[in-house]
Amino acid sequence: MKALIVEDDFLSRKILLKFLTPYFDCDVATDGDEALEAFKYAFNNNDKYDAVFLDIMMPKKNGLEVLQEIREFEHDKDIMGLDGAKIIMTTALDDSKNVLSAFKKGCEGYIVKPYQKEIIIEKLEELGLTESQLN
Repeated sequence: MKALIVEDDFLSRKILLKFLTPYFDCDVATDGDEALEAFKYAFNNNDKYDAVFLDIMMPKKNGLEVLQEIREFEHDKDIMGLDGAKIIMTTALDDSKNVLSAFKKGCEGYIVKPYQKEIIIEKLEELGLTESQLN
């Protein structure tokens, strides 16, 4: 499986990479524009992402904007519902406004920093993104 980690903070990227590499072949983007470029490039090369781990507070485009643009891109390609990438917001923002906005825009999960391996693994299992659930 393949995942895109979208995170502008070096330490947060390293932690997510450490937690996710047992489950995914991971690519990294450091801002919203780079994330959209990577997502579209992978799609257009028949190497789609199964999951996107997306920070909200980033330069250029924030994660909520990226989330919306990914869902619009998928919609334009006739990818609907469960056929799209699973998008998990990974952010320090835990207020109800951001959480609700993210789910309204189409994310499947929301994980608040600081990252805890158990919570990430639990979310992967919940979304069917662990190898044991794919076999």
